[in-house]
Amino acid sequence: MQKKAVIFDMDGVLIDSEPFWQQAQIDVLKELGVEITVEECEQTMGLRIDALVAHWYAKHRWEGPGIEETASTIVGRVASHVMLSGVAKEGVLDALKIIADQGLAIGLATSSPMALVNAVLARLEIGHYFSICHSAEFEEYGKPHPAVYLQTAVQMGFHPKECVAIEDSFNGLLAAKAATMKTIVIPEAIQATNPHFSIADIRLSSLSELTVEHLV
Repeated sequence: MQKKAVIFDMDGVLIDSEPFWQQAQIDVLKELGVEITVEECEQTMGLRIDALVAHWYAKHRWEGPGIEETASTIVGRVASHVMLSGVAKEGVLDALKIIADQGLAIGLATSSPMALVNAVLARLEIGHYFSICHSAEFEEYGKPHPAVYLQTAVQMGFHPKECVAIEDSFNGLLAAKAATMKTIVIPEAIQATNPHFSIADIRLSSLSELTVEHLV
């Protein structure tokens, strides 16, 4: 079956936002008296913000702001970083043009809240490429549950098997695979040799390697 839609993850695929997420987590939690490392932050890549904060709260049980307020503070910090210094990942603009030139629909399925989606699309000036942008904040479960991918496909008018999902994290890859989509994974360089990513249909080192053949 020929694929007719391409659905992008956002963080780590369209924009190099993982350092922003890590710094925001470290800074906000430090203000709450909790010390975490970059390496610990990497364990939560791809999780929805409420699940991410709940993970830290379960481990450290700080006093003061709860999960919802802490999550909102972290998102606000990340959005500020994005608007100040966010840049597109290598190959993003060319990849979007290749896909659009093929007449394929383009969607976005992310664990990040829509407030951050809007910041990223505005900063990178790529919002016009996306017919649907959907956030796991509107689903009962975030990635690695497939809900955000399944609902994005529904909103775009495609069967999941007609979609190609582009991810960078293992949690996101699991979500796309569970949604029965063809998967392209672009892991961070430090994760490039991780055998977990072998479940992807295609593995690239950057979006600059994307070709039309990868989409069928």
